[in-house]
Amino acid sequence: MTKLSSIFLAACFLIIQGCATTQPNNSALGNLVIAEPMPISYKSEVALARLTEVIQRAEINDMQKAQLYYDRGVIYDSVGLRNLARLDFNRALRLKPDLVDAYNFLGIHFTQMQEFNQAYDQFDSAIDLNPAHEYAFLNRGIALYYGGRPQLAADDFEVFLAKQNNDPYRILWLYLAEQQVDNKVAIEKLKERSSFVSEQVWAKQVIQLYLGEVSQSQFIQQLTANVHSNKALTDRLCEAYFYLGKYAQYKGEEKVAINFFKLALSTNVYEFVEHRYAKLELDLIRQNNSY
Repeated sequence: MTKLSSIFLAACFLIIQGCATTQPNNSALGNLVIAEPMPISYKSEVALARLTEVIQRAEINDMQKAQLYYDRGVIYDSVGLRNLARLDFNRALRLKPDLVDAYNFLGIHFTQMQEFNQAYDQFDSAIDLNPAHEYAFLNRGIALYYGGRPQLAADDFEVFLAKQNNDPYRILWLYLAEQQVDNKVAIEKLKERSSFVSEQVWAKQVIQLYLGEVSQSQFIQQLTANVHSNKALTDRLCEAYFYLGKYAQYKGEEKVAINFFKLALSTNVYEFVEHRYAKLELDLIRQNNSY
C-alpha cells in the first residue's frame, strides 16, 4: 500500500453504520477510501475576477462579450456556481445565438433540474448547429435516460460511442440505458464491447464489476492503485462511487446507493458527469421514497 493509500484509507463509520443497518452482508463498505474534497482553485478565482473586470470595463463588441460570458459561465460551472453559470450562458446566447457550447451547457443544467423538455430543446439546438458535436449526443442521451426514454437514450449513446469505441465511460452509459430496455441483452453487449477497452485503463474495472468479473470488495480495494496525488484520487473516487451507487441501485440496495452517491458528491469534482448526476440520482430517490 502506498503512503497516499494509507493516508486516505479509512473506515467511514457513520456511513457504514447506516448501510449495515439495512445491508448487513455488505462488508466491502468497511474498506472505503475517503477523499479530501477538492477546494476551489485559486486560478479559477483569479480568472473569474479578471473576466468580470474585462466584461465591465473593456470596449469590446457583442461577439467578444458573448465569448467572455461563456468563458466565465464555464468557470462558474466548474466550481459549482450553477445559477451564475446559467445566467452567463443565457447572456452569451442573447449576444451570439449560434454559440453551440452554451446550448450544450444549458441542456445539462436543465437535465439536473429535471426540466427534460427544455433540456432536449437545448441539445437539439446544439446538434442542429453542429451535427458533429459529439458531447451534445452524450448529454442528450443522459437527459433522455433520466427522462424515462431509455431506448432513445441508447440511440444517442451509440452515436457517442461510435466516435471512440474503446472509451469505457461511453460504454458504461450505453449499458445503463440498454439495461433498462433489456438487461440480458445489455449484459451481452457490455461484455462484447469491453474487449475494446485496454486493461491499463482504470475504468475497465467498473465494467468488470458490472459483469461480475470482480467483486465489490475487490473493486474498492483497487481504488488507490497507481494514484499519486490527492487530485487524481479525488477524481477517481468521484467516478467510482457514482458507478458503485448505480451498481447498488440495480441490486436493489437503495440505501447503500444513496450513501455512494453522497460520497461522489463529497469530492467536489463539480465538472465531472458523475458528480453532476449523483445529485440528480439522490433527488429522484427522495421523490420516490420517504428518505
